[in-house]
Amino acid sequence: MAQITDDTRTLLRTCPLCEAVCGLELTLDAQDRVTSVRGDREDPFSKGFICPKGASFGHLDQDPDRLTDPMIRDRATDTWRTASWDEAFDLIAERFPAIVAEHGNQSAALYLGNPNAHTVAGALYVPVLIRALGTKNLYSASTADQMPKQVASGLMFGDPLTVPVPDLDRTDYLLMLGANPLESNGSLCTAPDFPGRLKALRKRGGKFVVVDPRVTRTAKLADEHLFIRPGSDAYLLFGIVHTLFAENLTDIRVEVAGLDEVRDAAAEFTPEVVAQRTGVPAETVLRLARELSAAPTAAVYARIGTCTAEFGTVTQWLVEVINVLTGNLDAPGGAMFANAAAGGINRTKPFRTGRWTSRVRELPEAMGELPVATLADEITTPGAGQVRALVTVAGNPVLSAPSGPRLDAAFAQLEFMVSVDRYLNETTRHADVILPPPRPVQSPHYDFALLQFAVRNYARYSPPLVPLGERPSEAAVLARLGAALTGQPHSGANGPDPLTAVDELVIAGTLHKAGISERRPELIGANSTEQRIDMMLRLGPYGEWNGGTLNLQVLLDNPHGVDLGPLQPRLPGVLRTASKKVELAPQPLLDDVARMRARLADAAPEVVLIGRRQLRSNNSWMHNIPTLVSGSNTCTLHINPADVARLGLGDAAIVKSAAGTLTVPLEPTEAIMPGVVSLPHGWGHTDSTQTVARAHAGVNANVLTDDSVLDVPSGNAVFNGVPVTLTPA
Repeated sequence: MAQITDDTRTLLRTCPLCEAVCGLELTLDAQDRVTSVRGDREDPFSKGFICPKGASFGHLDQDPDRLTDPMIRDRATDTWRTASWDEAFDLIAERFPAIVAEHGNQSAALYLGNPNAHTVAGALYVPVLIRALGTKNLYSASTADQMPKQVASGLMFGDPLTVPVPDLDRTDYLLMLGANPLESNGSLCTAPDFPGRLKALRKRGGKFVVVDPRVTRTAKLADEHLFIRPGSDAYLLFGIVHTLFAENLTDIRVEVAGLDEVRDAAAEFTPEVVAQRTGVPAETVLRLARELSAAPTAAVYARIGTCTAEFGTVTQWLVEVINVLTGNLDAPGGAMFANAAAGGINRTKPFRTGRWTSRVRELPEAMGELPVATLADEITTPGAGQVRALVTVAGNPVLSAPSGPRLDAAFAQLEFMVSVDRYLNETTRHADVILPPPRPVQSPHYDFALLQFAVRNYARYSPPLVPLGERPSEAAVLARLGAALTGQPHSGANGPDPLTAVDELVIAGTLHKAGISERRPELIGANSTEQRIDMMLRLGPYGEWNGGTLNLQVLLDNPHGVDLGPLQPRLPGVLRTASKKVELAPQPLLDDVARMRARLADAAPEVVLIGRRQLRSNNSWMHNIPTLVSGSNTCTLHINPADVARLGLGDAAIVKSAAGTLTVPLEPTEAIMPGVVSLPHGWGHTDSTQTVARAHAGVNANVLTDDSVLDVPSGNAVFNGVPVTLTPA
């Protein structure tokens, strides 16, 4: 509840700035400005934990550079002006449908950025845009991030959202590869106070091992850190799998298919062979396998450093193969499946990829998306189906996608572009119309996506804290945009309000499918969006229509959140595979093993580039906050001092790859292994109206990444292990 004085009040909400879903306690003044932020000590999940991003929530909420009104660009002069909401939507309704009518549905494309996973509107109303566009040209940040994990999970368990997470609070042994949760706060593993949970693991006598080309902050906390050559994690994991079979260390406790095929695939990846590729000694590979097998409970966890590599999907597959072989999948203390209160499994048919392919490079879709690495191809290549109109929602692919300059040039060729975004930045500067969402404190919050990957079952709803006034909600913006894109009435003046119409349609359809249409009047909520959330909670695993234990009212009555207990075994109930077993050897992944074998004898490049997570950053959208652009949050190239001396470098270097060239200031450090350099992701703010970000512009790492190089099974971009050369600047 709010604590109110004459001119201030204290309110509660969930932090929307990363995957940790921490509870915040905000103090607002009489002008509805956030004056202080602290962790919510009564939140049963985060227990008062807060990071620098959460502490800067108020600065983001009141960023003077954020857009408050729609913006329209005059193409003739490349200048911007503010517009009314009606004028902006009228222009969209005039231009966008006309392009689609002339060139077909496939001439339109949609790009979704990372922040969509952090908003109610992103979860509930983006599907409106997808249906409105009717195009197969759907792209998102997923294929620049986690798609290998989701493809591997889909092929093994039948649903790409059925992703195991390490049971951090009960495990005795954690092997972590390519992840740095002390900087990222966790990813596809929702765990507020990740550092505290890792410290607790060690305090109770467990062991924590980190495999990474850098001695990260997370590695410094571990019992053991192992250097590994970037992009070779799959080889290391195959060496562990080989050892588990060779030494009869397996203890399989779930129903599986394909065991013999996995054994055969691992046969030639002996510890001695993989040591040559990874740089991890054979005796260490043997020891890791034995420790994982002998530990009372254990979990293997790998994230973005391994996803954004050449064999990302194979790596994610082998993570779960090891969890299965050691008896730790779906077991307390191992790798388990969260049971989210809303938004659980809906899939009825087993997952597969490649239901269609991209027009130019014939790359297969995954989860209804095409690889963002081919978006520039689809825009610049003439012919039937050429993308001519684009919608972006909360994304900045010019900075976040591979071959950024090529994508930047492609956007300039579009006939029409609409962006839903709070900033005029490197991507949205190409738009014809920008539709800004409201301030975070004006929006509701429920973590539909992230709670599906939580290390403890939990639910929390945050209603809007500040009235919208005359402006539309983010949900209303997306619903109205969906109508405008198809030339339908979009204002509500001459027909039903688009937002209410969308919600009524979804609620009616869902209740009809559930066979309980007559219970519609029982739904609660201040508006149709809240009623949808209430319905999802009631139909979820913790709520029933009669004698229900969880609905929206329960969450409103418990603003600090509701603890739903530790993770519980869920197999075989969550499986959607045709065999109703865990598929240990999906054919698309076995096919990619052949590609791995062919690379075993390849000589390692002299120098390779990897990315870098930073605690005070979240991709490209947290660089306009003065309190965050400080300390170690700078755009420098980490390099081992031995490489500086060997290559005759000074304070800066010219870094060249197959895709492009950058000049970057150097930050020599023993924390990175020789032959590897590291550049953080999301910088390069030279074409932005964000004053702080522009003053700390940095360079765009994706000038160096190549959109022609992909992880084959998932189509994910490759940002780690990029061969580069360095010369003195």
